[in-house]
Amino acid sequence: MHRLLADLIELLALERLDRDLFRGKSQDLGWGAIFGGQVLGQALSAGAQTVPAERPVHSLHGYFLRAGDLRRPIVYQVDRLRDGKSFSTRRVDAIQEGQAIFSLHASFQVHEEGFEHQDAAPDVPPPEALKSERDLAMAVADHLPEALRAIATAERPIEIRPVEPRNPLRPRPVDPRRHLWVRAVDALPDDPALQRYLLAYASDFSFLGAALDPHGVSWITPGMHVASLDHAMWFHRPFRFDDWLLYAIDSPTASGSRGLVRGRFFDRAGRLVASATQEGLIRKGG
Repeated sequence: MHRLLADLIELLALERLDRDLFRGKSQDLGWGAIFGGQVLGQALSAGAQTVPAERPVHSLHGYFLRAGDLRRPIVYQVDRLRDGKSFSTRRVDAIQEGQAIFSLHASFQVHEEGFEHQDAAPDVPPPEALKSERDLAMAVADHLPEALRAIATAERPIEIRPVEPRNPLRPRPVDPRRHLWVRAVDALPDDPALQRYLLAYASDFSFLGAALDPHGVSWITPGMHVASLDHAMWFHRPFRFDDWLLYAIDSPTASGSRGLVRGRFFDRAGRLVASATQEGLIRKGG
């Protein structure tokens, strides 16, 4: 397995300290802060490890409360709120220095048959016809600031191929819609829970940027303050994250220095496998 992907899987596995207490490390992606998707994925991992495997997560709702410290471990405290005949509910607090930096509620359900319907998948070019974000960055690396060049051209455990590439150095007003093909860079173990941790992790990439698109700014525009405030996901159908998933993102509104984004994940067969929403701070300072 690719080393970076193996490292990410180990990062999400966590160290179990007690029955409902876990500890995790952080990755530095070059942004100087803990990546929100990492805390989301680790919190989901902690909660799922207290639930029987036959009860996969079907929804989660989390709030980002404080900026985390990359240099310190994160302790995940799980509260077993409910275990019913079909559903289990967990609250997970991510704690550093005695303070919660993130809080998650997640619900898990035994498999049940029932009614089914879904939206159709968007009609976009296949991933084979597109370049990855890293390939696009490598082509213009000589024109990127040194700090951004290191981030943009670094290898990642998750490959992203945008249908509508954005240039954060030269943003222009465009419709608040993005389509990305995403997948792990190597084959994954046959572990449905792991597939969900990784999708939760990846769901935070390029997400809030859609709320900036109509305004001709990006996350590196001078004076911009961009931060995730909350994040929710629903898992509809089984999937493999080592095969391509289409992430269809749109932003229906922005107001009060906050932007709302919505995302849907479709597999290659057009099945809607997961949905996500997030509200984030998009404040233009002086």
